[in-house]
Amino acid sequence: MPPSGPDNGSEDNRAEDDGAEQGSAVVEFTFLSLLLMVPLVYFIITVGQIQAGSFAVVGAADQAAKVFVAQPDAASGRAAAEQAVLLALADYGYEPANARLDTSCQPADCTAAGSAVTATVQLTVPLPFVPFSEALHLNASQLTASATQLVGRFR
Repeated sequence: MPPSGPDNGSEDNRAEDDGAEQGSAVVEFTFLSLLLMVPLVYFIITVGQIQAGSFAVVGAADQAAKVFVAQPDAASGRAAAEQAVLLALADYGYEPANARLDTSCQPADCTAAGSAVTATVQLTVPLPFVPFSEALHLNASQLTASATQLVGRFR
């Protein structure tokens, strides 16, 4: 004799409902993990680019100041400093168009013994994987570093 009451056939309905919902948790997990992981990975890549840029500007400023004071005159010092900046930034994969070098001397004569030559490098770090970042002016960061070297008495 079949059981009577409101529970008659409820086990069959639950089995059918479980079959209809089976697999939706995997789809939801995949969708939500992609929705959360893609921005997280992009953030990590962007922070890595900014860190690489900070290493690049520090190294470029240091090398620019060192090669400037080693040159016999201010014009060749400026040219050698620009070349050192381009080389240092190329080592980190940055375009020369994104960088700027400024040099200053204290006192004004850059070749006098004891003069302090300061090289300041500014670098604009673009957002990674953005196709028109130059036209849209989308940058991750603007980095600046300075280094000072004294012109030696003996060359």
